[in-house]
Amino acid sequence: MNRAPWLLALCLGLSLSSFTSAAAPVAVEEPYRPEAGKFPSFEKAHSYRGELVFVDHANRRGSLRIQAAGTYFRNAPHPFALLPYAVVRYHGAPADLRDIPLGTVLHVRAYLPPDPKLSAVPVLPVNNKDKIAGYSGTGVAPAENHVLLLEDEPSHCQRGGLVWKLKELELKDKEGMIIASREPKAGTAAGGKAEEEKLTFDAATRVWRGRECLGIADLITEGIWPASGKKSLDGQAVLLGITWRPTPDGIFTRFHISDIWLDDASMQRAAQNQTETHKAFIRSRWMPAFVDAVEYGKFGRATVTATLFGGMDESLYADFQKGGQVLVNGAENTLKHAGGAYGPAHMASKGPVLNVTKASGEAPLGSSGIQVQFETDLVIEGIRSGRVVRIRPSGWPQVQVPREEYVGDGSDAEDRFPTPVIFPKY
Repeated sequence: MNRAPWLLALCLGLSLSSFTSAAAPVAVEEPYRPEAGKFPSFEKAHSYRGELVFVDHANRRGSLRIQAAGTYFRNAPHPFALLPYAVVRYHGAPADLRDIPLGTVLHVRAYLPPDPKLSAVPVLPVNNKDKIAGYSGTGVAPAENHVLLLEDEPSHCQRGGLVWKLKELELKDKEGMIIASREPKAGTAAGGKAEEEKLTFDAATRVWRGRECLGIADLITEGIWPASGKKSLDGQAVLLGITWRPTPDGIFTRFHISDIWLDDASMQRAAQNQTETHKAFIRSRWMPAFVDAVEYGKFGRATVTATLFGGMDESLYADFQKGGQVLVNGAENTLKHAGGAYGPAHMASKGPVLNVTKASGEAPLGSSGIQVQFETDLVIEGIRSGRVVRIRPSGWPQVQVPREEYVGDGSDAEDRFPTPVIFPKY
């Protein structure tokens, strides 16, 4: 007789417990964003590919027409911004955004904006890459528009150990079509057979062989290619420069060959030329870095430790030596020098290098793994932990950068040319 109330209470308790568990909120994982002062996880980057159609080199941003399953020519240019430590590769060598011709097809690894309030390009819904954009399909406007890695086709292939294998060509009036596939340099493609693509070429396509720059007409004259008709190329391994241009026949995602590198010597020569261009650029604009730590002393003195950004030629890093002198200036996330009205050296801190160390193991992409510790007797506002700075060894030339590449004394984030209002609204 006395059991019924006890059993009823137990059942009610179990039912309430089950209801409470079922109604408990499920934790939603926050979308991944890079953190200030840290190099992000490469594995968490979103990857895509597209044609460079606009460049604002001073602010390290531009727009890509992103490849998707839809009609390519309808895809609106999609803005992107380089992260301060972004690695840019062109012709298998370090590059600045200004080095890459419009029309070049680029491979991208990118993230959501680290801080949407400071984004130099439009901030989109985090799931925007999954939305359908009319005839363009999905993926043409990803919210992941802050780029860690930007590389052209030969750079992408070299990093991944890939080559293009040419199968067959058809030629008429010095232009035509090549059937080719991107495959591992050694071994076979994942899953067996690599997917073949049809790529166009024409009389303007450059063919690099050793130290020579040839044209399609030269290949015809030498009897390597026929004047017209088809020819098997037997899987010849080459590297290709790829662009896009409007095509006839209602084919909207057919890419075009701008360059063919026939051998390693020709590719190495292109890389060396681009490396020298970039080295001269960095020496005139100073090496970018993150401030890791600042130990403040008295009367403006400080000891500063900074990590140099990656992706540069090794000879640039070698110029940072213990006992040498450096100048250090604050910078904003676009790498523009901040503060001073007469160039980067106007307000820069300076002092001796106390130590240069290299972290063991592989550094994350964007980092060189090299830390420089220096002392200064007048530390400036821009040198704070987690901030971006530019560093110049005393042996590099002291020049004045053009006005569009530095911000004024206020370091105002809106001191840009042009402002974000030029971009489309989504």
